[in-house]
Amino acid sequence: MSHPTPLYADPVEFAATRHRMVINLSGGKDGLVAGLIAMDAARQAGVVDRVWTAHASLGPMEWPAVTVDGVRWPSASELAAQHSQALGVPPERHIEVRRSREVDGARVPFDLLTFIAERGDWPWLGRARTCTGPWKTKMVYQAFTPQVRALRKETDGPLMFANVLGMRAEESTERRNREMWRRTTDNSARVVDEWLPAHQVTTEEVWERTISAGLPYHWCYDSYPGAKDRRGSSRCSCSACTLANHRDLLLTAGRRPRLAELCALVERVRQVPFNPNITMAEVIALSRRRDAPDPGVEVEETEDFERMERDVHAALRKPPTWDSKARTGPGELLHSAAGCDGCS
Repeated sequence: MSHPTPLYADPVEFAATRHRMVINLSGGKDGLVAGLIAMDAARQAGVVDRVWTAHASLGPMEWPAVTVDGVRWPSASELAAQHSQALGVPPERHIEVRRSREVDGARVPFDLLTFIAERGDWPWLGRARTCTGPWKTKMVYQAFTPQVRALRKETDGPLMFANVLGMRAEESTERRNREMWRRTTDNSARVVDEWLPAHQVTTEEVWERTISAGLPYHWCYDSYPGAKDRRGSSRCSCSACTLANHRDLLLTAGRRPRLAELCALVERVRQVPFNPNITMAEVIALSRRRDAPDPGVEVEETEDFERMERDVHAALRKPPTWDSKARTGPGELLHSAAGCDGCS
């Protein structure tokens, strides 16, 4: 359902009309700067007490923590919580949500790569973005449903929410064409207006603001943890994004070889390439060349990753739940399914 795009004179006016302002933090640089702009508007409007922060965790698909020379560098989820505190939001107003499902009567994590393995399809640009709505937006909305119910008892009419995101025009054509304000929900319970405070901020300006304020940023942005050179990955959050640029994918294969191999296994068995322009198998091969970027560090995967690994293998033993139009057919990918350890 489409909703008319709202018009606001300025961010302060917008903030003043919100019952809740939710700043989405991924642990990346853009969400933090968008949060700084949104918090400034909230302070001027006198509604700082209405600001919450939210992190929709992708579990082991996010950049994890690493320890180098006795120094521990935080994960994306941990850094999102640090960013919330840096914005001045009390810990009790920062929420982290993660998708789960019931298995044998117990709630267990449901990971994005497991879903991809079950479905048999990857989330590409221009197709169903199965990695955003159900795994991020929907989870955050559900987390605030109890507040909506409580606040409605004290409020006439629908509650006015702001969904603050760190998307910037410089990142892609799709994001450049996105409006700074966009109404995404309009019903009797709540009205949600999406706000992109950093939409016109350049990458250079993002880093200038982050560094000058002494704010923490994720280790994956550097050539190695603590280098402070911003010569690592250009994006944070999901470390194996199908929309990542070529260099970022090479760094992922070097920094998280087990994750890269698991993605390659999924594409081999399901016969659907990780990306329409390159397979993960090709990415792995290119990452081993002498001219590939130096990963700087190799991640030691956690028990959470190993659990996801087992879930992915189990999913690949069953037929896919979706008939992907991108399926290539046996043998057409760089590697055949012969090396899948029986997960055909």
